[in-house]
Amino acid sequence: MNTSNSLLLSANQIYRRIIEKVSMLEPVALLAARFYVGWAFFSSGLTKLNNWDSTLFLFEEEYHVPLLPYELAAYLGTAAEIILPLLLMAGLASRVSALGLFFVNIVAVISLEDIAAAAYAQHVLWGTLLLQVVIFSGGRFAFDYMVKRKVDLT
Repeated sequence: MNTSNSLLLSANQIYRRIIEKVSMLEPVALLAARFYVGWAFFSSGLTKLNNWDSTLFLFEEEYHVPLLPYELAAYLGTAAEIILPLLLMAGLASRVSALGLFFVNIVAVISLEDIAAAAYAQHVLWGTLLLQVVIFSGGRFAFDYMVKRKVDLT
């Protein structure tokens, strides 16, 4: 019995050391998630902005945003895809900007009548990464973290 307890204790100690080392990657993973998703949405917003006539056409004919006139949906969607990713990548209002992009992501998926499996998988990945930021915040490499530390020190 003593040997099995000793073995369990050793395994637990090894497990804790591994988890401690892996946990050190959390801020890097959150930063990578913020930039990966942020850049995807920001690029999309720039494309919409640079091809405004095409954007309006797509919102009128292809995207079927519920409850909003197509022109308003185009303006709001483009603004969200420009502003929210910049906030997310900077780590300013990380949770709020991630939640906003999460809803933009959902609207994008439900607005398309036909979405390819690969595109759907990409949206699921973005949604998952955005929810991580909503739940865990922007991490140690976010301005939110620095502001919170400064406020906590005063």
